[in-house]
Amino acid sequence: MSVGVDLERFRHVLEAERTRLLHAAKAVHHDGSLLEETGDLAIGSGDHLADSASETYMRELDEGLEENAEHILLEIDGALERIEDGTYGLCADCGAPIGEERLLAVPYVTLCLAHKRARERAT
Repeated sequence: MSVGVDLERFRHVLEAERTRLLHAAKAVHHDGSLLEETGDLAIGSGDHLADSASETYMRELDEGLEENAEHILLEIDGALERIEDGTYGLCADCGAPIGEERLLAVPYVTLCLAHKRARERAT
């Protein structure tokens, strides 16, 4: 059963967001260790303690952003699969159509607003 939304439009939105997130994740990805990238800053020697703390903070922030991007990429991939199998835009809990406004705001959602609120109240 499919929902009455423009699936091609949402496929395009999801694919564009996927591309954007892949680029963003690549931009914050670090291949080397903090020591390899900053040299003596990572050691925390005397004059550079504040620099070392800043570098560590920025590395942790980048890792958090990359992890969040990876999570959303999985959600987007799931939404693209739902487009293919005809279940995109339907609530995973009740099967009712998810409002188009909600899909426009977060195109990879899996719950209608009522069920999303119910889950939030339960936690």
